[in-house]
Amino acid sequence: MVFSSPVFLFLFLPVTLLACFACPRPWRNPPLLAASLLFYAWGEPSLILVMLASIALNYGFGLWVERARTRPSGTWVLALAVALNLGLLIYFKYASFLVESLNLVTSLADVAPLRWRSVVMPIGISFYTFQAMSYVIDVHRGETPAQRNLVSMALYIALFPQLIAGPIVRYVDVAAQLRERAATASDFAEGIRRFVLGLGKKMLIANTAATVADVVFDIPDGQLAAPVAWLGLVCYALQIYFDFSGYSDMAIGLGLMLGFRFLENFNYPYVARSITDFWRRWHISLSTWFRDYLYIPLGGNRRAAWRVGLNLLTVFLLCGLWHGASWNFAVWGLFHGLFLVLERHGLARRLERWPAPLRHVYVLAVVMAGWVLFRADSLTHAWAFLRALAGAGSNGNAEYPLGMYLDTGLGLVLAAGCLGATPLATLFERHGARLAARRRDRPRRAAIVEGMLATGRISALAAVLAASAAVMLAATYNPFIYFRF
Repeated sequence: MVFSSPVFLFLFLPVTLLACFACPRPWRNPPLLAASLLFYAWGEPSLILVMLASIALNYGFGLWVERARTRPSGTWVLALAVALNLGLLIYFKYASFLVESLNLVTSLADVAPLRWRSVVMPIGISFYTFQAMSYVIDVHRGETPAQRNLVSMALYIALFPQLIAGPIVRYVDVAAQLRERAATASDFAEGIRRFVLGLGKKMLIANTAATVADVVFDIPDGQLAAPVAWLGLVCYALQIYFDFSGYSDMAIGLGLMLGFRFLENFNYPYVARSITDFWRRWHISLSTWFRDYLYIPLGGNRRAAWRVGLNLLTVFLLCGLWHGASWNFAVWGLFHGLFLVLERHGLARRLERWPAPLRHVYVLAVVMAGWVLFRADSLTHAWAFLRALAGAGSNGNAEYPLGMYLDTGLGLVLAAGCLGATPLATLFERHGARLAARRRDRPRRAAIVEGMLATGRISALAAVLAASAAVMLAATYNPFIYFRF
């Protein structure tokens, strides 16, 4: 089940909200857990057993780690918990990739290849595995007591708003909310607003951009002209941002409706002025997870310069592989890690002397080149696409002209996407609030301004919801990009 489906929007969500709010506050976790398990099992009922195994495993290890953390054996208990979590993730997500890579190496020595039967990867396994590991690690560090209520522990892992595509929620951030929470009327209204905005991002911008991006990236190597390649890349850059930030908005909005407060996952990353700044703004929950549980334990910034660079490359290699089991993702991670190392070793100081527009161009150039690696089917495909961007592809093959993909409708979507990727709307709303505040000495004028702002917000949300619902009912199934992670 996906958020952008009629079944979820018009059946699952209303029933779940009614079931939760019909119960007294102390009893809201069981129906919410049941709804979360149903949500996950809807698409893959057999693979829910993997998630249930993860819940049972980490519930038990949380209690064991807490008892053993002050003893000499505490580190070994934690290591075993982390190893079993990673083992589960490696088996379902990386085993086939590892076998294929090993067979590629052994084939050079004329060794018979290993045989491996591919397994189906459970949706969202990377997200709930990282959440589970952060829980047992935080218990070991003494940052939180172990959860003794199995229902609460299961709800932390299985909570449907952020279960299958994030954001990655740390247990310490929601522990109190698992025990007691209240969804106020203002929180519920803000949750609806965030959900509708996220739905609009997904249905109106991401899905429209995806139709062109998918077609352009499928054009055979050597037949792709530079203008078409740039169009496809811009579409993909907008698709992945609005798809993933849209999901995060919907997750945060659903959490608010249910009384949970999740941390923000995006902060307009395309307006960043360095790659370091980009990673403070893009997929914030993942970058902070790697910082807190890998980069800092490796020594962080407290080591020699060469070691800091090695730490960054290691973290971003693993960050790339977290996104998918292929060499494309590994190279993408190293590509970003390399620029972070360069910025730490002097490039950042030089960037500070550049005009702001040039710094934005630098960030967009690096990020867009990285998206080619992220989206291409192979490194060979990525290289051919990069060559096409530079004008070394087709010289305008009539079989794939720009006019075949670019029309007025797409142009409007691209314009809306480019504006929506900036904080322009937020700045406009803040300006309106300041304007209303300046009229406090004249209550009537202040009321008029506030009424106009409120009417504008409600009208805009209603239009986004209506347009999204219309597209949803007419469109074919189009899952979120990050479902495969």
